[in-house]
Amino acid sequence: MAKALRNGVTALEATTKVTLAILALASGIYTYLGVRGLLDGTANLVFFGAVIYSVAVSVGIYAFWSYLIRFAPHLRTSSGRGLLFAAIGLGSVMIIAMSSWLNAAALAGSAALEQHLAVTIEDYQQDLTEAHNNALAAQSLLPDIQLAADRFQRLSREEEASGALTGTSGSGTVVQLLRQMSTQLDGLAREIEASRTPVKQLFEQGGEQLNRMRRLVSAAGPIAPRSDAFSEEVVTLTGVISSLQETSIAPAVRRAADDLTRTFIAPVADGRSRDLALRQNEVVDRVQNAVAGQGEALSQAANEILSRETVKPKRFVPLSAPEAVLRYAGDFLPSWAGAISIDLLPAVLIFILCIVHAAIRREEDPDAFENTMTAADMVQALSLFDRLQDHRRDRLRTEFDRDRSREDPGPDEVQPDDPKIAQIKPIDERGPRRR
Repeated sequence: MAKALRNGVTALEATTKVTLAILALASGIYTYLGVRGLLDGTANLVFFGAVIYSVAVSVGIYAFWSYLIRFAPHLRTSSGRGLLFAAIGLGSVMIIAMSSWLNAAALAGSAALEQHLAVTIEDYQQDLTEAHNNALAAQSLLPDIQLAADRFQRLSREEEASGALTGTSGSGTVVQLLRQMSTQLDGLAREIEASRTPVKQLFEQGGEQLNRMRRLVSAAGPIAPRSDAFSEEVVTLTGVISSLQETSIAPAVRRAADDLTRTFIAPVADGRSRDLALRQNEVVDRVQNAVAGQGEALSQAANEILSRETVKPKRFVPLSAPEAVLRYAGDFLPSWAGAISIDLLPAVLIFILCIVHAAIRREEDPDAFENTMTAADMVQALSLFDRLQDHRRDRLRTEFDRDRSREDPGPDEVQPDDPKIAQIKPIDERGPRRR
């Protein structure tokens, strides 16, 4: 199995290099698309800046994973592996920081910007609804005001017809006072009713603005011009929301309620007799107390309406595609997963190689020379052995000649039966070489 694994690793070396190159190139392309939206300046400056950055990212990613694939599978010590895996973790974080989020921006940038615009629409819809509710809050006081006006009007008719309050019929001080209070309250009620029209018109205008903004979000085409048109609509809608808050009738109701209490002037009794005048004054006092109570209730209700928090329309902040992808990352997890996978997929290849090399080491002794020796190594070893043998024969021959010259200074003669020479067999007698 070890031999098969080694052959597989060798056969896949080219595939591994091509895979790394393609992944690095893909990451560089998407990085270019992402970083292009972040740069400002002329078209040429943006183009060259994005190209240089993307090329640097591609080269860095390819070199980083190439180093790790070359060295990681061969480390055996725990400390070495720990340090290498720490380097893998640190490098992966750096790759995500410099490339992956830009890849995600290229993959989901337009969708993230549309998501930002859609969320903004929901915020402005809420602001418009709150402003509309605040503007119409005073309408809840209308039934009470109308009932009070009707009550004063009814009492004035009964007093005039039968003297229900003073005991003396006819139009006098009490009747005039009741009619005056009824008229004031009825006028306030008409003002409240009249305020519905501008509030309704402003609310409908705001709804039309929101509809146009929704159509811009769902329209086809590039997101940049749609975002610019969206910003213009936001400005108009903000003005509508501010106008809605200014049309509230609650301040006028509070002022009218205060006037009922503070500016009440009791009329002089015009009864022809002292007894009638006393009864008129008594009724006037009761009417004054009723008016004061009604005015206090209206003033308190108006203050509760005015104490509501003023709607402050949210400020629309245009975002670039990378910023939108970061803000709404939770909505685009598949895009983030794809962007990160492009950059970190080589880590899986590294783990596979580490597992394979560990299996190879378990199956065979990596230190045994015969397990790693190739045919070329064998030929080179035999050639080296021949050279060593020739060198040994020459050295022994030299020693033999020197000994002979000391004993007999005659001509050099080599005795074939000399034991030192005879122990070195010719190369041809050592057996056939393995080729």
